[in-house]
Amino acid sequence: MYHRPPDPRRPVVRPDEASHQLIGEVRTPLPPAPGRVGRDDREYVRDGVASAFLASEPPAGWRHAAATDTRTRGDWAPFIRGPLDGRHRRADQVGLVMDQSNTHGVAGLYDAFGPTGARRLAGRSKIHHTPKHGPWLNVAETELGALARDLPERVGDRAAMVRHVAAWAERRNRAGAIADWQFTTADARVKLKKLYPTTDEGRSTSALFEIV
Repeated sequence: MYHRPPDPRRPVVRPDEASHQLIGEVRTPLPPAPGRVGRDDREYVRDGVASAFLASEPPAGWRHAAATDTRTRGDWAPFIRGPLDGRHRRADQVGLVMDQSNTHGVAGLYDAFGPTGARRLAGRSKIHHTPKHGPWLNVAETELGALARDLPERVGDRAAMVRHVAAWAERRNRAGAIADWQFTTADARVKLKKLYPTTDEGRSTSALFEIV
C-alpha cells in the first residue's frame, strides 16, 4: 500500500496514538534574562498522563493530531472522523493503516455516532491492520517519535499538551515534512518470513498475504 501512487479519491492515512507522562513544576521556573540562563527546579510532580492521537499522510507531508485524557475507542472514533469528514470528505474511500489494538475498529464508531453515523463513516473507510507483532510497520510511529522529541521536557497538564500538539502539527504541515519509508516488500520477505511461508517445493506463497 505504501508504494501505491497517491490518489486523492482513495487516500491512505496512518493513525496511531501514544501516551505521555504529564510532569508539572513544583516551583515556577525562572525565565532567562540578559546575562542569565533560565532555571528550572529539579523537583517535579507527576500529574497523570495524556494521549496524543495522530493521523499521518506521508506522501502529502500532512498530519492531523490531537491530545486527549485517555486512549479508548471513545477517543479514537471522534479523532478519526476528523480526516474522514475534513481533509478527505470528498474521497470515495479512505484507507486506514492501523495496528490491531481493540480500540481501532468500527465498534467505536457505533458507540460514538450511532448506527446511521457509524455506517456512513465505516462505508467510506477500509481498515488495513499491520501484523500482530509488527505495529512498527505503521509510518505514524515515526511521526509520534518526532512529536515526542519536539515536546518540552515538562508538560504539566492536558491543556498545555493540546497546545503543544496542535502547534507541532501546524509547524510540520507548514514545512511539508514527509517520512521517507525505506522498508520494502523484499525486506519484509526476509524480516517477516513467518508471514511468508513456503510450500514443500520451497515456493513462496506470499501472494496469499497482504502486507502494508
